[in-house]
Amino acid sequence: MTEIVIAVLVLLGGFFCFVAGLGVLRLPDVLIRMHASTKAGTLGSGLILAGVAVHFGDTATITRAVATILFLLITAPVAAHMIGRASFRSGETLWQTKIDDAAERSLKR
Repeated sequence: MTEIVIAVLVLLGGFFCFVAGLGVLRLPDVLIRMHASTKAGTLGSGLILAGVAVHFGDTATITRAVATILFLLITAPVAAHMIGRASFRSGETLWQTKIDDAAERSLKR
């Protein structure tokens, strides 16, 4: 039973990491790519690390896996925000955007 849980966690994690990589390659805009890489990549890595923690089962490995998952959950949104902010400030053109609310707000200041 444990082997099935481990296999499901690792396969789902690999699938989400694959989707994140595919999103980075195929999506047209830096903001959309950033969203795909942070959301799916974090979920995929977390599932793989959960599978590793279940497989080994000792306290040291579980502690490291939980700490790494928490680190990913804390740092991925911050990194995505910084990437989005840098792309906006550098004037990166957005994909088929008709209304740019952030530009309108920055003009009012």
